[in-house]
Amino acid sequence: MMRSLYSGVSGLQNHQIRMDVIGNNISNVNTIGFKKGRVNFQDLISQNMSGASRPNDEVGGVNPKQVGLGMSVASIDTIHTQGSLQTTGVVSDLAIQGNGFYVMRSGDKELYSRAGAFGLDADGYLVNPANGMRLQGWAPEILADGTTGAIKSAADVTDLRVPVGSKDPARATSLVELACNLDKRTPIIAPGASPADTSAGTWSLDKTVYDGFGEAHTLRMNFTKTPGINNSWDVVVQVDPDRPADADVPSNVTLGFDPATAAGNGAGEGTFTMTFDNLGALATVTDAQGNLQDNGRIQIPITFDVENDATGALSTQALNIDVGEVGSYENSTTQFAETSSTKAFRQDGFTMGYLESYKIDQSGIITGVFSNGTERDLGQVALASFTNPGGLEKSGETTFSQSINSGEALLGPSGVAGKGKIISGTLEMSNVDLAEQFTDMIVTQRGFQSNSKTIQTSDSMLQELLSLKR
Repeated sequence: MMRSLYSGVSGLQNHQIRMDVIGNNISNVNTIGFKKGRVNFQDLISQNMSGASRPNDEVGGVNPKQVGLGMSVASIDTIHTQGSLQTTGVVSDLAIQGNGFYVMRSGDKELYSRAGAFGLDADGYLVNPANGMRLQGWAPEILADGTTGAIKSAADVTDLRVPVGSKDPARATSLVELACNLDKRTPIIAPGASPADTSAGTWSLDKTVYDGFGEAHTLRMNFTKTPGINNSWDVVVQVDPDRPADADVPSNVTLGFDPATAAGNGAGEGTFTMTFDNLGALATVTDAQGNLQDNGRIQIPITFDVENDATGALSTQALNIDVGEVGSYENSTTQFAETSSTKAFRQDGFTMGYLESYKIDQSGIITGVFSNGTERDLGQVALASFTNPGGLEKSGETTFSQSINSGEALLGPSGVAGKGKIISGTLEMSNVDLAEQFTDMIVTQRGFQSNSKTIQTSDSMLQELLSLKR
């Protein structure tokens, strides 16, 4: 009679634990990144009334007689299923679509979380604003010359920083790429031609280029057909052609494939000649010194003078003009009977700029957007995965810590080794399903009531036993 009382007590206690877990799930139904818990029961030890016997020639076997002594909690699991994603539009809000955890650092302690509501602190570090834990990842490599290199995800993780307002130093133009079409119908400029005829026979290109201080200069190229030679064009290159004659830095351009012989024509400009085949593709380029290039991608070196210090001393700025690839029509100069489109579609210099904003892609790469139009990688968010994520211990504040049964944290970028992708501007919601929790609540309540009824019935039977004496 007493065994049923204690079985009922174990049922009451453990159903109360299950109700506690359900209550915690429901209370966190709107907690971002929360992972619900689940309680599994198992029966307790059983008391043997008699053991089993094997069959023999006379009789068959007999099953054991056992009386159960109640139940216990087998496990309280953390269910790491995907939660729904909510769009917020905030660039620093991150959600993981798939497996993985953010790596957070608090002092020397490393924690893991799926809650991606991050923000910037006063020093520009990406942190959880609720507790100040810093998001971990990889910063770009700092090269020997002080510039930034690639992001190496094999390195140790570090705090991620977005230095809003920081400067991006100016970079001198080293390459200008052309993608032109020169109209074959362009008239040849005859000797003594009028200004109107000269203008009609000249196609001009202007492109802004930059020196090492970020100062803008105008690169001008004038294309005219070579008199008496078919499919041939003469090109005059100038830098700052509209600069006043008495300027501190006179216009001075040298041009040529061979730096030892490169020269200008004495008028502050350099020249070269381009020829095309009968199919309109680039064939040859010849500089003013007679050096010829007729294969591969052709880049013509030019130099011009810039003022480099307060004393007025001059230094030489060098860059290459890429006119295209011999025989190619893609991103190359051509000659067809179509309207000229002398276009310089790219140059790689820029002036100094300030970091104005940033964005985060699916690989977790943080890209800074600067006021000078450039974009630079500022870092990459690291993700952690575990052999047994169910073995992680909840550490509060929607974080987990590594345990002896979770396995070591395997760090890597998103999309690699089973890790999910990062989606900026969204948050992962709790994976608690209220319909499921309410159903479990009803089942738990009925289980609790049934166990209490077992105790009541056992008590009634004991009372009946005691009344036999009367």
